[in-house]
Amino acid sequence: MASLTMIARVTDGLPLAASIEEDEKSGRDLQRYQSQAKQLFRKLNAQSPDRCTLEAGPMNFHYAIAQGVCYLFLCEATFPKKIAFAYLEDLHSEFFDRYGRRIPTVTRPYSFIEFDTYIQKTKKTYVDIRARRHLGSINTELHDVQRIMVANIEEVLQRGESLSALDTKANNLSSLSKKYRRDAKYLNTRSTYAKVAAVAVFFITVVVYVRFWWL
Repeated sequence: MASLTMIARVTDGLPLAASIEEDEKSGRDLQRYQSQAKQLFRKLNAQSPDRCTLEAGPMNFHYAIAQGVCYLFLCEATFPKKIAFAYLEDLHSEFFDRYGRRIPTVTRPYSFIEFDTYIQKTKKTYVDIRARRHLGSINTELHDVQRIMVANIEEVLQRGESLSALDTKANNLSSLSKKYRRDAKYLNTRSTYAKVAAVAVFFITVVVYVRFWWL
């Protein structure tokens, strides 16, 4: 499976470490994806969503931000999200444990390139088919994939729109959706009351008419 893993500092998008796995067919495509990843890093800021999936045709970019560092994984779109984000969480734990104090001060790109060894070993564990079969053993409470924002990488990069803006739009859509549900519930309630009231008026009218007739 062709894949790309990159780690970058959020404040300035500086790449800190990377690992590429390619085959004969994917070499040129991976270069393009790597370029997109670097552009994405430059768009991140403190307001960007902590976890996000960006669709890129047959591939997906999954990223997670933790303690000022972005961990990004490019993989096939069919690869399970839960495993992808579990993998990123694993990288964060080890990377920050090793380099946490040095991250704010480094100025040279890929200052921690030796971390590639750990990336490759860890990725193999998560990509292995046995990991997929035992998905339940992963700490999934940290990976609620239903709440992860999904966007398209080309649209984000071409529009020059920050991910924080997309996150705001997603939150606005969520608020509008909730408002619509509340309004619909209110209208349904009013409709029910109106029907009940109509039946009651009809019943009272009939009773009054019958009593008047017999009297």
